Amino acid sequence: MRRNELTERFRALHVPRQPLVMPNPWDLGSAKVMARLGAKALATTSSGHGFTLGLADGGQVTRDIALQHAADICAVVDVPVNGDFENGFGDDPETVAETVRLAAEAGLAGVSIEDTALPASESYPFDLALDRIEAAVSAARSAGIVLTARADGWLCRSYDEAEALRRCQAFAKAGADVIYAPLVNADTTRALAATGTPVNLLAAGAMRDLKVEQMGELGAARISIGGGLARVTQQVIIDGTRAMLERGDFTILSGAADLAVVEALLTE
Repeated sequence: MRRNELTERFRALHVPRQPLVMPNPWDLGSAKVMARLGAKALATTSSGHGFTLGLADGGQVTRDIALQHAADICAVVDVPVNGDFENGFGDDPETVAETVRLAAEAGLAGVSIEDTALPASESYPFDLALDRIEAAVSAARSAGIVLTARADGWLCRSYDEAEALRRCQAFAKAGADVIYAPLVNADTTRALAATGTPVNLLAAGAMRDLKVEQMGELGAARISIGGGLARVTQQVIIDGTRAMLERGDFTILSGAADLAVVEALLTE
């Protein structure tokens, strides 16, 4: 399917109060499995991808590597893919715009841009953050890609929840297709939804305990998991390795996936 068709499909999946569940694979195998199990769209995860390279999250992966990773995932699934491209791999609006254009060329249907400088995890001043999103919006419209504008300062504790709302409202007014402030509460989520711009919710923190329908009642149009599922697998690696090396205990392997099931998902 051509990228512009995937982009339009992706855009149409964002319906307030009827949220799209968008899992985040971290490699080609997890992407193929998630798509074959029925995911209607996927998103890369910077932290999950970084782990596969032996790197910590937050500005450690280069733009070229992230673009190739995204292109590789797009090549093995037939659903829209959104790219987690952190701060756009640069501080200035021009670099962000270039990243958005390159994301489209890589085959992505969507791209997410944060308002946090990396690797320091400090939020950009409001005016610069808005300039960056305005540049991204212009590039996204020209390239035909869905732009998600993220207010991550609340997640990094560099500003409060009210500022996250203010920034997302400004991003929506600037023309972002989706707005996203990780870990905000229910009241803030409702206020975000009141902008009329589709809202992404992260299934983490208190939101992790809600069902899809409950997140929809808050006004969400999309639900992502970030690196959550990748970290679940990482915890299994930690627990299993400790059990084997420290206690000589291999019973964790009894929970292994059926090889035939996995291979069927990878080859069907």
